[in-house]
Amino acid sequence: MTLRPDPLKHEIADRDISSTFVKGMAVLKAFDDTHTRLTLAEIAQLTGLDRASVRRLTLTLVHLGYAERDGRHFSLSPQVLILAGSFLRGNQFGTHIQPLLNRYSTRIGQTVSLAIPDGNSAVYVAQSTAQEDAISFGFTVGSRLPLLHTAIGRMILAFAPQDRAEETIRSLPFEQYAPDTTMDRTGILNRVQHCRAVGYAIVENEFEPGVTGFAAPIGGVNALKAVVGTSMSTLGIRSEDDRLQTISLLQQVAQELGRSRLFSAN
Repeated sequence: MTLRPDPLKHEIADRDISSTFVKGMAVLKAFDDTHTRLTLAEIAQLTGLDRASVRRLTLTLVHLGYAERDGRHFSLSPQVLILAGSFLRGNQFGTHIQPLLNRYSTRIGQTVSLAIPDGNSAVYVAQSTAQEDAISFGFTVGSRLPLLHTAIGRMILAFAPQDRAEETIRSLPFEQYAPDTTMDRTGILNRVQHCRAVGYAIVENEFEPGVTGFAAPIGGVNALKAVVGTSMSTLGIRSEDDRLQTISLLQQVAQELGRSRLFSAN
C-alpha cells in the first residue's frame, strides 16, 4: 500500500518506465536499519528479484561506489548520502527546517522528528539536534517506524484515504513491542479514527513501555505531506494539560513546516 502516491505516477506510460532502474532502486531499498549487511541471496529474497539480476545490480552499485563488498556480504557506502545532498540543500533543511525543529525541541524538552509515509512504514527525514533526550530509540534520519503502534504511524493512517488505512490495519502483520501493545485490529482502527477526528495522535506505552508518543500532521485529511512527532516518559506527564500543550507545540511546528519550500510547493 502506498499512502502517499505520486500524483504523476498514473500519467506516465509503462513504456516510459525503466524497469532496470526500478529494480536497482529495489536493491538499494533492501538495505535498512535491520538489514545493513546482506548476501545476494538475502537481497533476492527481500526484493523478489531473481539471483542473476540481483548480482548484476548489486555489483553495479559497488562499481559506482554506492555499495561495498566484504566477501559474500554487501552494504551501502557513505556515498549514498550524496544522492540526498542536493534535495536537502534545495529544500532548506540546514537553514530553515533543522533550526525550526531545534527551536521547538527546546520548547518541548524532547527530540522532535519529521517523518513521511513510505509504503507500510514511516521514515524519518529530519530530527532535532538541540535536545539531549532521555527517551531515545537510537533512530536517525532514514530509520523506519511501524504504522500500527506508534503515534507517527497512526497519524499517517488517520489522514490517509480511509479505505487504504482500513486495508493496512487489516493486513499488516502484528508485532507485540510491549505488554500494552494493542493486538486487536478493531481497537487500532477505533484509535486511528479518533486521531482522524481530533487531528493529532497520542500513543501510550505501546511501542516502548513507559513512553508516550505524540504526533501532528502536515497537510490535511487525504492530503498528508508529513508528520512531526516527539516522545517522552509517560510518568513525566502530569496531566491532560501536559499532553495538550505538547500537541499544541507540535501543531505549531507543523504549521510552520507546512509553509516551507519543502511542502508549500506540493
